[in-house]
Amino acid sequence: MTETATLTRPLRLGPLEVPVPVVLAPMAGITNVAYRTLCREQAERGADEVTGGERRPAGLFVCEMITSRGLVERDPKTLSMLGFDRGETVRSVQLYGVDPVYMGRAADILCGEFGVTHVDLNFGCPVPKVTRKGGGGALPWKRDLLAAILTATVKAAGRHGVPVTCKTRMGIDADHLTYLDAGRIAEDSGVAAIALHGRTVAQSYSGEADWESIARLVDHVDIPVLGNGDIWEAADALRMVEQTGAAGVVVGRGCLGRPWLFSDLAQAFLGRRSTALPTLGEVAATVRRHAELLAEVMGEERGLTDLRKHMAWYFKGFPVGGDVRRGLGTVSSMADLDAQLATLDPSEPFPESELGAPRGRRGNPRTKVALPEGWLDDTCGVELDLAAAEDDVSGG
Repeated sequence: MTETATLTRPLRLGPLEVPVPVVLAPMAGITNVAYRTLCREQAERGADEVTGGERRPAGLFVCEMITSRGLVERDPKTLSMLGFDRGETVRSVQLYGVDPVYMGRAADILCGEFGVTHVDLNFGCPVPKVTRKGGGGALPWKRDLLAAILTATVKAAGRHGVPVTCKTRMGIDADHLTYLDAGRIAEDSGVAAIALHGRTVAQSYSGEADWESIARLVDHVDIPVLGNGDIWEAADALRMVEQTGAAGVVVGRGCLGRPWLFSDLAQAFLGRRSTALPTLGEVAATVRRHAELLAEVMGEERGLTDLRKHMAWYFKGFPVGGDVRRGLGTVSSMADLDAQLATLDPSEPFPESELGAPRGRRGNPRTKVALPEGWLDDTCGVELDLAAAEDDVSGG
């Protein structure tokens, strides 16, 4: 290990102070309470190695995105997603919606009934079924609607002393950028920080993230800016902060199958860079812990079924045979998992070829973004009825 000076100050969001300025991005079907707990444990372990337990919370770990209508209308699926571990001293939830009234009511419910202490708003989803109805990454084009949603949510959460942040993309495409206006509107609306994914909706997750846009937003606003995009290792996070002046980073796909990345990030931001990589045995132990957490929340059978989708990420690059991979991908009980893990060579080193490699979905850029008819004709949308943009979105 090599000692270095701490590169950043704590992230301050209203009354919240986060000594490790790292945010786990909410991911549908991934960042349930079990995975958040696993990532948080890793982050706290890394922070403890440097500070002896004095720097907590060691990041923000955001619940899966839920919809405002699903919450206000008490949709059972939405309500079931609002589970928290007792160790989550900061209850962080990402809220999605397109109507200021519903967003305000939803924020009030989150803070007043569920004890949520940080609300994040999503204006970056690139999925066509969402953007074609005016939601997600398409919505910031309608500047007045964006302002109305932010203002209503900040006001509602503010009654509980809860800070609101938001996340957006650079814009719809290279010819229709919105992020600088979105930053100004967010600041004027009282938002505590804004996260920018350095890609447009048209890019989705393809190509490379434009970190220069993050730097431009940092120069454009006085509120903290969090950088998102292409953070695969702790060194990437430090480099992003150094290059852009961002107050912290948001990590999504980079942690898939690698929850220990949060330990590396905590150590890096607190001044120590770790070069240790987990052996296959240590990865197996992490998988076992993940299974335990899922079983506690969902029950053994359902929890092990949920774990299956993580297996390819956990063992990516390791020399694990096809039969074992198939077995790991079909586990249905703790005993079955233990039997499969027992076949692995615990001394097998981590495949260095995977370091810095993109993870998760990438896809191809789109030549045309799906939008409502006439969406780009003007930037006004506060009178529009976009309720359909919340249909078929994860979380109700």
